[in-house]
Amino acid sequence: MMKSAKISAIISAVFIMAVLPCAARAYPVNTVEIVNTGNAASEVVTVSGGGLSNTDVYAGVYTLEKTNGVGEGKFWPNGTVNAFCTELSEAAPEITTKYNVIGPEEGPLSAAMGAEKAGYISELWGRYYDSSWTGSGSFTWLQNAQAAAFATAIWEIVYEDLPVSPLKWDVKIDGTWGAGGFSTSFGGAGLANNWLHSLDGTGPMANLRVFGYNGSQDYIAEVPEPATIALLGLGGVWSLMRRRRTA
Repeated sequence: MMKSAKISAIISAVFIMAVLPCAARAYPVNTVEIVNTGNAASEVVTVSGGGLSNTDVYAGVYTLEKTNGVGEGKFWPNGTVNAFCTELSEAAPEITTKYNVIGPEEGPLSAAMGAEKAGYISELWGRYYDSSWTGSGSFTWLQNAQAAAFATAIWEIVYEDLPVSPLKWDVKIDGTWGAGGFSTSFGGAGLANNWLHSLDGTGPMANLRVFGYNGSQDYIAEVPEPATIALLGLGGVWSLMRRRRTA
């Protein structure tokens, strides 16, 4: 009886986390309250795209101060959350703002990227994200350049049309007709392209969420590991219960 009760409790907790993303589409049940407090590893780069034209922006890690969360927003403990910008044309929040926590395919709110682009960013993050880019200390020129390259690779994926092959990603060239597209020619552009060209669906995939708010800059962040393990464990728990019922 004790084992059965424990298994039931685990299933209930994991099931709630699993269905919350679906519920978020109808109701804002997954939220975080955050404010932008500056940047970690980053550098100023000149970009065009996402509603900007030859504009200087900070590319790299944004540090957000989280003070409250509901639903999936509780995955992140209160305090500093490290994230990357997914929306170039809107400003970072200067006061604490309640953001919706949504699946990466649904963000940014201005123009959802879709599942395929979200998959590219998940693999980019899984392969190349480096936690040494975060923190409050000083950063080397290499760390700043790498974090900026990572940010521009994200913008390339978000704003450009999907290429026929990952080898066609190029942050130096706006390859999308009309008002869309993205380009930058800063020193780390070659590194960003190398990372993009390696994305073939076989690399590790990070579990990500977008913080979305109409009127302020949207961000993408990784779900902390304990919550990720719980979500990934859902299939294993259901499998265990099926075996017990069969027995």
